Amino acid sequence: MALLTVSDLSLGYESHAIAEGISFTVNAGDYLCIVGENGSGKTTLMKTLLRLQDPISGSITTGDGLKRSEIGYLPQQTAIQKDFPASVREIVLSGCQGRCGFRPFYSKEEKLLAEKNMERMGVTALADRCYRELSGGQQQRVLLARALCATGKVLLLDEPVSGLDPKVTAEMYSLIAQLNREGLTVIMISHDIAAAVKYASHILHIGAKVFFGTRDEYLGSEAGTNFLTQQKGGGADV
Repeated sequence: MALLTVSDLSLGYESHAIAEGISFTVNAGDYLCIVGENGSGKTTLMKTLLRLQDPISGSITTGDGLKRSEIGYLPQQTAIQKDFPASVREIVLSGCQGRCGFRPFYSKEEKLLAEKNMERMGVTALADRCYRELSGGQQQRVLLARALCATGKVLLLDEPVSGLDPKVTAEMYSLIAQLNREGLTVIMISHDIAAAVKYASHILHIGAKVFFGTRDEYLGSEAGTNFLTQQKGGGADV
């Protein structure tokens, strides 16, 4: 059974739809990239998948025993978040809050999990550093380690390389691809169509027409061909 099944979803605010007719499935091990023009509803879709916002209509069904506590989320950072005055260890450990229940403290297992994920993301040496003193790339690695503490199955990423230089961007994409190869299911909003078609197993394109299919199907579709042409010509952002 699919981890996530979305059927005929309409998204928007106060009954005003900004995207309609969205249907797709996500299976264990998939790497789904969500693309589309600015304002097409990509971030709204992600918030809806996280149950932070209700859809206007349609349904979202989880399967294969997926629980909300098994979904990690890396949102776009705001300027205030980038200046957060906490240590790297504290930031990463906060990803375990969903595991604590009513406990006012972290268990030994949760602390070990935070250490493991800092090591996976290469930020162990930064553990006692203040988060706001780090570079943009280092901050994203820390937030990725935090998200990994929250998830065992699915990772949702909202433009995780936004504002990063090309070298750090390549490193982040490589890290995310490695996590996917290790068995983590990835759902990512991407502003970079080239990266989307390089790394994704499936593409969801939100626009005047909604497309969902494999990467190769997208490359051969009218939606994919037109959008790639726009990007190469300096058209709308994804």
